[in-house]
Amino acid sequence: RAVAMSVSHSSRLNKLVREQYMRLPQDGRVQVTYVWIDGSGEGVRCKSRTLDKEPKSIEDVPEWNFDGSSTAQAEGSNSDMFLVPVCMFRDPFCLDPNKLVLCEVLKYNRKPAETNLRHTCKKVMELVKDSHPWFGMEQEYTLLGINGHPYGWPDNGFPGPQGPYYCGVGADKVYGRDIVESHYKACLYAGVKICGTNAEVMPSQWEFQVGPCEGIEMGDHLWMARFILHRVCEDFGVVATLDPKPMTGNWNGAGCHTNYSTEEMRREGGLKHIEAAIEKLSKRHDYHICVYDPRGGRDNSRRLTGHHETSNIFEFSAGVANRGASIRIPRQVGQDGCGYFEDRRPAANCDPYAVTEAIMRTTVLNETGVETKDYADH
Repeated sequence: RAVAMSVSHSSRLNKLVREQYMRLPQDGRVQVTYVWIDGSGEGVRCKSRTLDKEPKSIEDVPEWNFDGSSTAQAEGSNSDMFLVPVCMFRDPFCLDPNKLVLCEVLKYNRKPAETNLRHTCKKVMELVKDSHPWFGMEQEYTLLGINGHPYGWPDNGFPGPQGPYYCGVGADKVYGRDIVESHYKACLYAGVKICGTNAEVMPSQWEFQVGPCEGIEMGDHLWMARFILHRVCEDFGVVATLDPKPMTGNWNGAGCHTNYSTEEMRREGGLKHIEAAIEKLSKRHDYHICVYDPRGGRDNSRRLTGHHETSNIFEFSAGVANRGASIRIPRQVGQDGCGYFEDRRPAANCDPYAVTEAIMRTTVLNETGVETKDYADH
């Protein structure tokens, strides 16, 4: 008996008809899609406009505005918000010469919106640029049917226990590979620094990796990769959730493990600098937990239980090749005596700007405690 998958109505529209229109020439004009982070700090929004010629750099893309009262970012009586273009990509949906443009959001008074965490991150990255911080983030996500149930799971009941699904192959082990491979190709086309992908431990859960990226580029590229993921899923009629614990019980949660190094960590003898950074992180665990998910640690409390390849949210730990630790030093790094380390605490729905900024504040700017310094006047 054929099982009707829970997909959206729009995904059943005839895509061949769409292709007929997509092949029409544009008469030299260009479609630019502006992408921004909404008032939830997790969702992305977009809208498009026509430019008379192809923008060659981000400076060629004009500022725009939107109704912030409809994105939980402003009141209706003073709703206009500014979209300030910051990073441009090729558009894998409408193809060249069209563009996707990531934007910062400013309020009516030109101050950053509450969920514009890029603004302070960029300041911090400017301060630490001589340390050449490299990041790579591992974005886990779960595919859901439009009914909110994990895609491909039985309508009543559960799949078999975890074990055969991680990096699995076969129709009984992985669900939704078409989406994953389409997303990968779309990111490559766009110019996103995607560097890999794999099926995760829980069935219908996947991961892609972005990096290495230096400084502010990490947040820019991960946010655009997320936008492309949601947009690809829209075409297939399913939902990608970044919930850190989408299924209660004996199932793995979803994180955004963050790999990090500075130039001195990557050089010969860099292990002592890695250990020094971990020592600083160990004394600021509470601060990092607060910024590693959008709800001050409440989301991560469902995930960081000390089980399912996680550390306990209340304790800081570090170890070589230990996936149950807060910080993992890869075995190869231990052998080479230099390289990078992995912070396994960030939740899947973290803001990468907040995560990378926090790591730099603690390990390079030597901040302590739960308060952060304002470097605006420096």
